[in-house]
Amino acid sequence: MKKLYILLPLFALIITSCDLERNPYDQVAVEDLLSDPGSIEAATVGNYALLKGDLGYSGWVDDLHRISEYAGDNISLSGGTTDDLFYLYNYQAIPTNYRTARFWSNSYKVIVGTNVMIERIEEGVTEEEDQLLGENYYLRALVYFQMGNVFGRPYNQGPSNLSVPLKLTSATDDIPDRNTVEEVYEQVISDLEKAETLMNINKGASYASKQAAQALLSRVYLYKEDNNLAQEYADKVISSGEYTLLPTSEFKEMNTLRPDNNPEAIFAVTLSSESDLLGESDNWYTIGSLYASIEGIGWGEMYASSSYLNLINKNPNDARKAFIEPQYLEDDNGDGIPVVYWVNSQYSYEFRETTDSNGTTTFVDNGSTYTIYSETDSNGNELYFFNSSNGKQYVNKDFDLEKRNGYPKFYILKASLQEDDVHMWSPTVSRLAEMYLNKAEAYAKQGADDLALEAINVLRTRAGIPEMTLSDIPSGKTVLDIVLEERRLELAYEGHRRYDVYRNGDTMIRTYPGGHLNGTNPFYEIPSTSNRIIEFIPEQQIILQPSLIQNP
Repeated sequence: MKKLYILLPLFALIITSCDLERNPYDQVAVEDLLSDPGSIEAATVGNYALLKGDLGYSGWVDDLHRISEYAGDNISLSGGTTDDLFYLYNYQAIPTNYRTARFWSNSYKVIVGTNVMIERIEEGVTEEEDQLLGENYYLRALVYFQMGNVFGRPYNQGPSNLSVPLKLTSATDDIPDRNTVEEVYEQVISDLEKAETLMNINKGASYASKQAAQALLSRVYLYKEDNNLAQEYADKVISSGEYTLLPTSEFKEMNTLRPDNNPEAIFAVTLSSESDLLGESDNWYTIGSLYASIEGIGWGEMYASSSYLNLINKNPNDARKAFIEPQYLEDDNGDGIPVVYWVNSQYSYEFRETTDSNGTTTFVDNGSTYTIYSETDSNGNELYFFNSSNGKQYVNKDFDLEKRNGYPKFYILKASLQEDDVHMWSPTVSRLAEMYLNKAEAYAKQGADDLALEAINVLRTRAGIPEMTLSDIPSGKTVLDIVLEERRLELAYEGHRRYDVYRNGDTMIRTYPGGHLNGTNPFYEIPSTSNRIIEFIPEQQIILQPSLIQNP
């Protein structure tokens, strides 16, 4: 009989007593590979390795982050780039984008790898092998869910819309066409329910677990608008006792923690300095390298957007501001340079140096002197403004910042500094805070406003900002609006925002400074009905398989 062979990743992960390390694997016959539990474990961990790629970048999770985060409204690119990531950021999608093509191919590498294990691990032999089988079901579900988000429309826009092909075997001649959104969701839910049943060993946040399956089920049901089950699965994770929210002081440094040392991390794609970044040069190609330049390493060309800054600055003491690091300029004496700045009607930043005299702050513009006044908002925060020819112009009163192409450098640190390594980061898939947010959104959509606010207040308290009550809801806003704002603040730079906006039928508002507004026909607003909220099927896949229907 001809033996079936599989090719494991060139550098697959193996488990050692002290850490995750890389180990080369040759071509191995499946029958030999799966002859003992150790081989089964090594092959399963090889599937995890496919998520992160050979050198900690260019892998599945790297491209997923860029596809998911750059199309949101939390970041601002300070100019342009020849890299195809620009088309993800500015919504000028192209079917030949190498990043979406690589994400597609890497996704199916993981899927085929998990299919091999699912076909060949016998259920019910040992608890350890059931755990590994469950992990493969989880990984397949995770990849299909994220592929569906990237290439298929939100569930509530029509379950019969096309999503991605469901390949559920390892057979090379199994080349399915695109399935529907509903069929992909059904498969994801089925895999996660199976994984939840099989997994009873918690090996830490670097590996899938029962709670990881429950956490992802909570999100899947939330996206599907099955709010009762979204809340139910969120509560399963919260009540499991396996996870706790970081205290405020430690939360401010969450990005420095390895997932296994973070008590609220449920599952993350874990990277380590010893095996995933092989020298300083690798740090220039990580996710964090675009968000910040640290110790002279990294491009530092993509910053927190003025839209996100305006939201988080509503509460100046918000602990989540720790993940944003303004790059202040200094004068010859090492002191900050006082300025006011604002965004003009052309969506460009305006900076003016100020002078303080007898408690009055002024600046000069085109020979005219303007006085800065202040007022207090409903939250007790001090707001600053000057009277322009067009009326009141609100400003930020601060110190001058370093700039690139006129864009102030508000570095994003959430994807850097793990274990004090410059741009090391292990992208989070699920953490406990999301469960409170899922629960809050599910409650809000069912009209349980008090319970929704109770859930987000857990996170607001941790962030060091006032709790919200029904009487605090601003005129014209709903509890759901407040919940989604809290979700944006908490999960910023973790790859959620793009999907949260469109699945809720909202419009992505991008009327703020950034390279996305350069060129002809920029996208200032993207409604949830736009064709551009999902990516093209990679052109090379259409060429290889002409029966695949392209997204419009």
